[in-house]
Amino acid sequence: MHKPSCTYVGYAGKYLRVDLGSGTITEHELTNSLAEQFIGGVGIAARILYDAILPGIDPLGDDNKLMFFTGPLEGTMIPTASRIGLYGKSPLTNSFFYSSAGGYFGPELKFAGYDGILIEGVASHPVYLFIDNNIVELRDASHLWGMDTNQVQHAIADELGSEEVRIAAIGPAGERLVRFACVISGCRALGRGGLGAVMGSKKLKAVAVRGSGGVSIPDMRRMRALLDDLFARFSAHPATSEILPRYGTPVLVHANNELGLFGYRNWQDEYFPQAEGLSGETMRKKIVKRDKSCFACPARCSKFSIVGKGMTEGCTVEGPEYEDIFSLGSMCGHNDIEVVAAAERLCDDIGIDAIEAGVAIAFAMECYERGLLSLSETDGLEVRFGRADLIVPLIKKIGLREGRLGNLLAEGVKRAADRIGKGADRFAMQNKGLTFPGHSARGLPGFALGYATGPRGASHHDGRPTGERTGLVKRATIEGKAEYTARINHLMVLLDALILCHLPEGIWGPLDVSELLVRCINTTTGMNMTLQQATTAAERIWNVMRAFAVREGYRREHDRLPPRFMEEPIPSGPSKGMVITRQMLDAMLDDYYTFRGWDVKTGIPTRQKLLELGLEDIAEDMGKY
Repeated sequence: MHKPSCTYVGYAGKYLRVDLGSGTITEHELTNSLAEQFIGGVGIAARILYDAILPGIDPLGDDNKLMFFTGPLEGTMIPTASRIGLYGKSPLTNSFFYSSAGGYFGPELKFAGYDGILIEGVASHPVYLFIDNNIVELRDASHLWGMDTNQVQHAIADELGSEEVRIAAIGPAGERLVRFACVISGCRALGRGGLGAVMGSKKLKAVAVRGSGGVSIPDMRRMRALLDDLFARFSAHPATSEILPRYGTPVLVHANNELGLFGYRNWQDEYFPQAEGLSGETMRKKIVKRDKSCFACPARCSKFSIVGKGMTEGCTVEGPEYEDIFSLGSMCGHNDIEVVAAAERLCDDIGIDAIEAGVAIAFAMECYERGLLSLSETDGLEVRFGRADLIVPLIKKIGLREGRLGNLLAEGVKRAADRIGKGADRFAMQNKGLTFPGHSARGLPGFALGYATGPRGASHHDGRPTGERTGLVKRATIEGKAEYTARINHLMVLLDALILCHLPEGIWGPLDVSELLVRCINTTTGMNMTLQQATTAAERIWNVMRAFAVREGYRREHDRLPPRFMEEPIPSGPSKGMVITRQMLDAMLDDYYTFRGWDVKTGIPTRQKLLELGLEDIAEDMGKY
């Protein structure tokens, strides 16, 4: 029986399905049911890919599928509604993964008349997808293969004769199947999880979009009232009116270091005495030239910077962001902000996740200093902490899989540790294959639980550190952290369904799904969703992602932290002595699974919970495990 297409405003009402093997391109309708139950973005993508991707397939094989998808707010003037999501089975974590980026690609796809793109199959030769409103075609990209992400975007724009086209592309790392290769659009990274390698495995070099349409709104007077309210909130909140416009995310260097929660030397410590050299204030003084923003965002948190010294003098970059300062700076034991800026730019150009790259280098440094990697295994390089001069050369080696060390680290720290052996896994700071970003697990118990249970692994966007870091909830206790973490999960995944930026979480939440978000949904789409329905939709999405992970073999025993976080208390600084013991984590896991309605012994969603969420088919699937 034909399901009615989506009648809600705000959606384009259709998505493209592109088979690279056959060259077939078809349009598929979005239904009201999908919109109501899964909202958009990660919600709709998770539901579609749960059905489309068979369990056990190779993420870099023919059977994996990739989705770009928007949310219902994209293309409106709602602040931060500029993002695009990328979804698929990760070659790094071997389960469902998603990443999102700001900029202009998401709105442009909406203006072209599509909510998203489902990509499957493998092309016989390099191609790129060009969408020009209702004209959609695959074009030869053999001449683009080998170009970095900046070069290919300029080349396609020149080829199409348009500076208005928005492009998402992979670099050499994606072509070489580096397991944490990313996709770059403009200067924005769909960064984590290695979905750039999936694009590379499909010989898809880029997606280019140009649209001349718009986004309809049910009631413009109502929308104007909402926008007036939102922009007033953004103007009044210190984070979006003062801190982010002035310093961007690097403001967190001082904020986290002063709490003793700033990863240093592969998380051997969480206080860096020389952190000033990496701070947002130092960065502003030394390299920042102007502030930039995404489509329809007043925060202007992005910083255009120019490196002024050394071998990379004159290098320009949009950034660096806090996470890259952590991974390419303090984690590797140095405090040179200009090296970090040049390293981030190379990560973007070559097309690799800067967090994974920096943490992989820090892992190699610790392994070398402990005698687990020899000079022959590091290609003759003394890979020691503090060697700022090695950061840029090592990124190139990783991105191009050059030498023994580059090829080893291109597999990600989990696989690299397995290959090294000799106890190297103790120093691989990862969960489920994804490395930990720059926010403490040992010093933030609720956030540690979010890291451990997150469907993507160690992602700082499944849980959030803000509540504990700012004192909205008590930090040094595990009491109440299970419910707190689950509610943060729901807020984050709803933002990723819409798709909105997480940085203004103090406005959107900050600790649970808010009436403000429901108002954004209803004003844009014409739905009459309640707060409870929105919260249930978020919980439904979370359970679909968990079920995907269960099918791939993940259970309670995989909801863990690295041994260092559970066995080694923070050795110095303001949070000295803090640690998340196995007993603490197990107690929080018991409470978390109970609150979620999951089996406490296995972490598998129960039949009762899945039926309650209207996921009858997934309930049947989970009964097999």
